Parts: sequence; C-alpha cells; structure tokens
Amino acid sequence: MTTHRLLWSAVFVCGILSGASSPAQTTPPSDDRLKQILKRFPEADTDKNGVLSEAEARAHLKKIRGGKKAENPGPVSTAATPTAPAPTFADVHYGPHERNVLDFWKAKSDQPTAAVVFIHGGGFTAGDKSKARGDRILRECLEAGVSYAAINYRYRTSAPIQDVLRDCARAIQFIRSQASDWNVDRTRLAAHGGSAGAGASLWLAFHDDLADPASSDPVLRESSRLAAAGATACQFSYDILEWENLFGPSSNKYQEVDDRPGFYGLKTDEELRGPVGQKLRADCDMRGLISRDDAPVFLNSGMPGGEITSRGHLLHHPLHAKAIYDRCRERGVGVVAQIPGVSIEPGQDDPRNLREFLFKYLKVAPPPAQAAPVN
Repeated sequence: MTTHRLLWSAVFVCGILSGASSPAQTTPPSDDRLKQILKRFPEADTDKNGVLSEAEARAHLKKIRGGKKAENPGPVSTAATPTAPAPTFADVHYGPHERNVLDFWKAKSDQPTAAVVFIHGGGFTAGDKSKARGDRILRECLEAGVSYAAINYRYRTSAPIQDVLRDCARAIQFIRSQASDWNVDRTRLAAHGGSAGAGASLWLAFHDDLADPASSDPVLRESSRLAAAGATACQFSYDILEWENLFGPSSNKYQEVDDRPGFYGLKTDEELRGPVGQKLRADCDMRGLISRDDAPVFLNSGMPGGEITSRGHLLHHPLHAKAIYDRCRERGVGVVAQIPGVSIEPGQDDPRNLREFLFKYLKVAPPPAQAAPVN
C-alpha cells in the first residue's frame, strides 16, 4: 500500500475524516486517535512539539499526495472542536521582552484556586500560547474551578536556553505576584506542555527555587517552584553533550553539532566544555537537577523506541522520558509515566492521564462526569 493510502487509511479509521452520512454525525478526533497517527507518521508533527493536531494530519496528507484530492474519502467533518472562552486577561506582560506575555483564565471560585500553566512547544524557535485555546485540559480546569494560564517566552534566536527557561520561571513568579488580584493559591501551581514546553515544565519542577528575597523586583522575590508538572514528548536534558551518553554517537548526525555553543550563548567548543560551559550545562540538565524534594511529574511519550530514524524521532524518543522516569524513581520523586515505546505504563493505583494527575497533586476534585448523550 502506498504511503498516501496508509495515511489516508489512518486518518479515515481514526475519525479525523469520516464516512458518516452527514457532517453533523461526525465528532472531533480524540487525543488517542491522533497519537496513533503520530506514531505511524512522526514527520506529520510539523511544529515538532510531540503532539499531532488535526490540521497537521490533514496538511501531511495533502503534502504527500501532492495536493491531489483523496480517492473516495467520504464527507469531511465540519464538527468544530470545542474552544475555550476568551481569557480573563490577555497578553499580560510578565517581563520586559515583547514575547514575555501570558493569557490568564480566572476560574469562578469564592476561594483561592489552583492554577495550571501551559508552556508551548516548537523547539524554542517557534510556537505560541494560542495553542492552549484548543486544549482539553484548559476547559477541564475551568470546569473544575482551576485557573489556567498560557505563556509565550523568548525564542533561542534572541536568547540562550538558560535565559529562555528563566522566562518560564518568571512567568510562574509573576502569577504568584498576582495571587491576590487573580484569586490564586500560591501553593498550588503546576505547569505542562509538549516538547520544548515539556522540557521547560520539567526544568521548573526540578530546579532549585529562583526566588530572591533581596531583589528590587517584586516578581523575582516570588517562588518559582511547582506543585506538579506534566510533560508530553519531553527531552531529558538541555545539557546537549549528555545526549550522546544516552543515545550513542550515532545520534550526532541528527543534532545541530556546529550550533552547540550557541545554544548557551557561547562561541566555541572550548567554552562549551570549559568551566563556564560546564556550569551552564549543569543548570539546564533536568535529569541532573532531580532531588528528593522536587515536584511529582507525569510523563507521556507516544514515539516508538528502537533505532533513531530522524531528527524528530531523536527529539522525542521515549528514552528521554525513561531517563527522567528512572532518575525520579532513584531519587524518590513522584512520577507517573505512559511510555509504551519502552513498555512503561501507570501503576494500577496511579492517575491514568495528565488531568487526573494534575488534579490529584493540586488537590482538586474533578468536575462531575457528564451524562452520555441520548440518541
């Protein structure tokens, strides 16, 4: 079967395009169905955030067919994926850079609420906070009385990785600084994201508190620590020299080897491997930062294991998540993982998905289950 027929079959079977007799009978694809397609066609994930959208699946089908119409595809679903309400506060500046902005959805509650922060993916060179608006977690949080935020941060094209990560930390600190006005419980903040957003969430979960009580900036006096973090298609470390130790030298052909020093704002390989580079790399090494007092994490990786076949496969290989999983277990840090590529799944008594995990550690009662529609 040709590649385009395989993808069309996957899309058709998974419900993205439906053969229903009318568009009204179709439903939006589930996350599990999109994960099935991503596992078979990882190159369809064009923004490289480890999460496949319906639009990306359609675009990949069109690309490999050369723009031709599919053969007998059946009617295309026009059912709209539910979207979140407009944020309570949009494009709020949490820092001085033009990309230091966030959206905030204030949950309805008489008591201070927990808050979940979405950090977008895109390899630290693309993507933005708007992706959160179609996120099921956002809607589920608001329904459960949990506030929600989505942040932008500087790209690596304008700042080294250690400063990009501190943008994410500052966003957490800023939300805490607004706790009284935004009705947020400072002790119940979590973060989650995919790919770059996953790595940033893990970094926040494992890094020592960046609060500086003596700072003249009131935002920086706040804690950067989390109560929990969720990571989909994560990387295990932003000490990029550690990648060869995990994957072997063959992985180098899929890395931007010449740009390694620039990842940290350095100029030469000697700087990268010298005392300055060692300090910077250790500061960005999520696995190396893990200690017993860190926040619990939920890991989700849908990529297949085995030999690395592409740069996208390298960036989201399940060994990344396994490396974090193993270290958390060694150090006594709470961890729940769904990593089928290396045969790891949640335990019998563990939360089964990210929402359940976040709500457990944020001490939130889930909203009542909605009744099934009557036919």
